[in-house]
Amino acid sequence: MNSDVAIRRLSAIAQEGRLAVFRLLVKAGPQGLAAGDIARKLDTPANTMSAQLLVLANAGLVRARREGRSIIYCVDFEAMGDLLVFLTEDCCGGRAEICAPLAKVASCCNTGGKHETPARSRRRG
Repeated sequence: MNSDVAIRRLSAIAQEGRLAVFRLLVKAGPQGLAAGDIARKLDTPANTMSAQLLVLANAGLVRARREGRSIIYCVDFEAMGDLLVFLTEDCCGGRAEICAPLAKVASCCNTGGKHETPARSRRRG
């Protein structure tokens, strides 16, 4: 991935509403959600939701497919993974303990388990 693509993707999620949409779609998984369901779950007007989904789609972070009368949106998990790899490819400088929390969270994704990150536990503590 080049820097221009990374900047476009990061810019797309650097807004509260779009970040909420993206995180909701990550939780929904590959099956995705209908645009109307996303708008209802996030209590967002349909026209605002359309604009947010368009920005995310143009950045290559979400995909859309038609199912009957609905447009279903889902995260492009390959694109998300590419962005995460880009952000962390030079991580640690040979010091594995720095990336250990990130590696632990990533391993939970592979098993479908939940992991409480240090940031989450600090917010609750």
